[in-house]
Amino acid sequence: MNESLPPGQRDTAAFPRFGLTQFARRFPKETAGRELEIIGNVEHQLHLSDALNGLPRVEQVSDFHCVTTWSRRSLNWGGVRFLDFYESVVVPRACPRPEATLVALRSQDGARTGMLLVDLLAPEVLLADTLEGEPLTVEHGAPLRLVAPAHYAYKSVKYLSRIEFRSEDAGYRASAFRFMDHPRARVTLEERGRGAPGWLLRYLYRPLVPGTVARFAKAMAEHENASGHG
Repeated sequence: MNESLPPGQRDTAAFPRFGLTQFARRFPKETAGRELEIIGNVEHQLHLSDALNGLPRVEQVSDFHCVTTWSRRSLNWGGVRFLDFYESVVVPRACPRPEATLVALRSQDGARTGMLLVDLLAPEVLLADTLEGEPLTVEHGAPLRLVAPAHYAYKSVKYLSRIEFRSEDAGYRASAFRFMDHPRARVTLEERGRGAPGWLLRYLYRPLVPGTVARFAKAMAEHENASGHG
């Protein structure tokens, strides 16, 4: 089974809520709409009340690879290609400047990461609002998240709320420690982080997985109970 996975990954039947532990108890404030801000090195900043409105929808089946070495295969995502959103909304209305080649992505819960624009424009990168034919749940990123299958999942921001175009990474800081945040994070090249080979980071991350899964599951259950959904 693992032979068809990227280097160092292990297949799992589960799809846990997962991330940096400081975000386990952070949840989106707004889940009813698909609001999105476009800011930064653009001619015009945008506040979109429904970022996907009027754009062609797609569904795709893709694998999801966590940098900590677990993978969940064949998830069915639905939404709008980032490429279509960029060409139909961002370019004509926000007018990014030519030097804006880095895109900082921010979540409603405060999480931050960044991707090169060239990677975001790959045809399989989605602004997703459904999973397995159903609206996204809070557990997996409602109301809107990025899905970038060719990259480790820390690039696929949940609760996406802000897209900032930048000309360089000066002044930009991801949520994780710098060594944990590779500029591209491509799974086929095992770009887990920087300053250490990917194969070494496998052995640092794997022991952390069970405790992190448990911590996020407990926080999710408490959130649902407090919200009256438990």
